[in-house]
Amino acid sequence: MTTTFKVYAKKAFPELDKFTRTIEKVHGENHPELREVRQLFLTIQDKTQKDDFTRVMLTSDIARLQSITANYTPPADACQAYQKTYVMLKALDETYQK
Repeated sequence: MTTTFKVYAKKAFPELDKFTRTIEKVHGENHPELREVRQLFLTIQDKTQKDDFTRVMLTSDIARLQSITANYTPPADACQAYQKTYVMLKALDETYQK
């Protein structure tokens, strides 16, 4: 059975909130794109929590996230939290695409 986007998002958002904040703080100087990753995550989280949410609302945000993360490929110097964040963002994208 596939997990729906909304179900996955609800489960993953608390951890993604923590991880995106942490990796931006720790790696942001060397990876300035993480500021945008963090902001996109917050935008996606905000839009998803609205009562009138429709999946179409996220299309450009998800596409931008995929683009700036090089299709969720962490850099060579990525710590475990950084790597896990990208794995979780990719799973969020995959459930969105279903």
